[in-house]
Amino acid sequence: MLLRFFLMGLDRKAGIVLTILAILAVAVPVMTLWVPADSPFHLSVFTVSLLGKYLCFALLALALDLVWGYCGILSLGHAAFFAIGGYAMGMYLMRQIGPRGVYGNPVLPDFMVFLNWKELPWYWLGFDQFWFAAIMVLVVPGALAFAFGWFAFRSRVTGVYLSIITQALTFALLLAFFRNDMGFGGNNGLTDFKDILGYDIQADTTRVALFVATVVALALSYMIASGVIASKLGKVLVALRDAESRVRFMGYDTESYKLFAWTLSACMAGVAGALYVPQVGIINPSEFAPASSIEAVIWVAVGGRGTLAGAILGAVLVNMGKSYFTGALPELWLFALGGLFVAVTLFLPKGLLGLWGQLTAKLPGRKASPLSNAQPADQKGA
Repeated sequence: MLLRFFLMGLDRKAGIVLTILAILAVAVPVMTLWVPADSPFHLSVFTVSLLGKYLCFALLALALDLVWGYCGILSLGHAAFFAIGGYAMGMYLMRQIGPRGVYGNPVLPDFMVFLNWKELPWYWLGFDQFWFAAIMVLVVPGALAFAFGWFAFRSRVTGVYLSIITQALTFALLLAFFRNDMGFGGNNGLTDFKDILGYDIQADTTRVALFVATVVALALSYMIASGVIASKLGKVLVALRDAESRVRFMGYDTESYKLFAWTLSACMAGVAGALYVPQVGIINPSEFAPASSIEAVIWVAVGGRGTLAGAILGAVLVNMGKSYFTGALPELWLFALGGLFVAVTLFLPKGLLGLWGQLTAKLPGRKASPLSNAQPADQKGA
C-alpha cells in the first residue's frame, strides 16, 4: 500500500527530479572523494557543503509549496519549524562534544558552564542519543504546527490574517530563543560541533555523507508530497485552495484536511533544518527571523507556486544567486532580490517552471496535467 502511494505521484516531472537527485547522489561523492584535487572535475568539500545547504533550503521550499501552492495557506513563519528542527539536531551535536569543550565539563555545554548553570535542563535529557534527536526533529515542529493549526483553522482564520499570525509566531520564537535563560545558547546559539554518530563532522567523508543524506531526504519528501497531491486528499486540498466555502458546504471537514497538510509540511521543514545544522556548523535565533520565511516564499514564487519541482528549482537558483551577488555586489543584493520577486509576480505568475510549461505545452502532441495547470483562486483574473 505504501509503495502504491509513492508510485501514484510519479509522473514525468517527478521522474526528472528524482533522476537529477540520483545523479547528484552518485556524482558528487565520486567527484569529491575519488577525483584528484588537481582535476577540473574535482569538487571541494566547501562546494559539497554549499550544495547541501541549497538542497536543505529546497526541502524547506518544497514543504512551503505543499501548503501554499496546493492548500492556499501562505505561511510567513515556516522558518520557525526549520529552526526548531535545527535546534533539535544542534542539541544532539552539543551533547556529543562531552569533555572536549573549552571548560571540559562532560555533561554541560560550554555556554551553560559560562552562565553558571549547575545541571542540565530537563528538556535536554535524551539528546545524547541520535535516535531520540531524530524523533524530536519530527515531533517538536509537528506538535507546534498541530497546536497552532488546530486553534487557527478551527477559528477559521484565513488569508492575510493567517499569514500575519504565522509571522508573529516565528517572531515570538525569535525573541524567546534570544534569551540566555531559555537554555539554548542565547544570541550565539549552538556551535563548535565535533562529531555526529561518532564520526568527525569536519571529515571529507562525513561531509559527503551529509550531502547524500540531504539528497535522500529531499527525494523522499518529494515522493511523499507528490503522492499526497496525486491522491484524493490532494484533490480536496486543491479544491480547498480554490473554493473553501463550497468544499465545506459539500460536507468535508476542511479544517482537518488543512491541519494534516500543515503538520506534514512542518515536519518536512524540521527535517530540512536538522540536515542544515551539521553542514553549516551553527544554529542561532537568526534562523527564526521573519525575513527567512519571506525569502522562502520568494523561492517558491520564483520557481513556480503549486509545482513542487518549481519550489526546488527556485530555492536552488535564488540561493546560488545570493551566494554570488552577496560577494560581488553586497549593497545591491537585497534590491535585486526584491526586484526579482516583483518581476516574477507581475510577469511570471506561475514562476520559471510555469513559463517552461507554457512553452513546452505549445509543442505538437503535448498535453498538460490538469492539476499542474490549475490556477490558484487568488491569481484568477488578477
